[in-house]
Amino acid sequence: MGNALRFLCGHFCSPSAGSGGGGGGSDSLGPHGVSPATVGVSALAHDLFDFEITSQVPQGLSKHVVSSKKAQANWYGKLAEAWRSEKPPPRTPEEASRLVIQTLKRHQKKDVEGLLAFYGLPLPHTLVELSASAPTTGAPLPDGIKFELQTLPVDAKAVADGDTVTVYVSTENPRESACIPKEVQAAAVQRSHARAAKNYAKADALHKKITDAGYRVLTFQNEEILAKKYRIRLRGIDAPESSMPYGKEAKEELTKLVEGKCLRVLVYGEDRYNRCVGDLYCNGKFIQEAMLKKGFAWHYAAYDKRAELAKWEKEARAKRAGLWASSNPEQPWEWRKAKREGK
Repeated sequence: MGNALRFLCGHFCSPSAGSGGGGGGSDSLGPHGVSPATVGVSALAHDLFDFEITSQVPQGLSKHVVSSKKAQANWYGKLAEAWRSEKPPPRTPEEASRLVIQTLKRHQKKDVEGLLAFYGLPLPHTLVELSASAPTTGAPLPDGIKFELQTLPVDAKAVADGDTVTVYVSTENPRESACIPKEVQAAAVQRSHARAAKNYAKADALHKKITDAGYRVLTFQNEEILAKKYRIRLRGIDAPESSMPYGKEAKEELTKLVEGKCLRVLVYGEDRYNRCVGDLYCNGKFIQEAMLKKGFAWHYAAYDKRAELAKWEKEARAKRAGLWASSNPEQPWEWRKAKREGK
């Protein structure tokens, strides 16, 4: 069973104490603790492995589906086989959800949706197909682009809201290496020497000098890297502010899309807050398209006239996805205006 454990559980953290197959898990929705989202995938992987050992399905599942325990066991057998054949196995909630939907496509809709809800995975109507692709690397960039950034992996804490994220770019990049301030270079070298001498107070003071200049020393693949900080405003969309309805959900969705991943950013300019305004791509996927289609942002038509953005917002409205579940969601630019005017 060692190989089965690796293919089912190898890429995820251990489920929470409340999860389990035949054991005493919680009967409430999302019994495995599905925050952050990847834990829902981990819990499903754990339960499929547990099923192969015990032939038991999770307790509490029957409250979410309509078919018998015998039918449930049949699903888990099919899902375990399908999961094993996936190379690599599902890593995101969307990937896991698609595998469940495809594997159980001949079964009752209520059962499939109940199983997905049990693990906190996306329901069929919330899944979107992304069509836009990034410009080919190395090819001439489209008109209007000032420069391109290739970022280091994004930290979850770097996501400010549904349309703003802070990224870091290694100064080993030729564009960055040519313009590092001399005082930053000197501070980075001195900090390294201070840490080697275990003078951590001095090292911390030097790192503050580095961060105040818009840089940071990051550890990446067991190496320290001097990186330049950029605040990115996603071009062409406007997400709910954090204190607005769906503001939290929009931030969580953007975090799911970019956390731990390297981004390609095509920068068109700066806004009045000194943020770079750009298009974000992650593993070839256009982040703005995902945010619009999932209903977590408006097309910011006042600043961007791209027809595809309007089309993607229209699709989300028709599906009542995300914030469009509300009959009359407040537009963030109107909310900000009212706040400025003290209303």
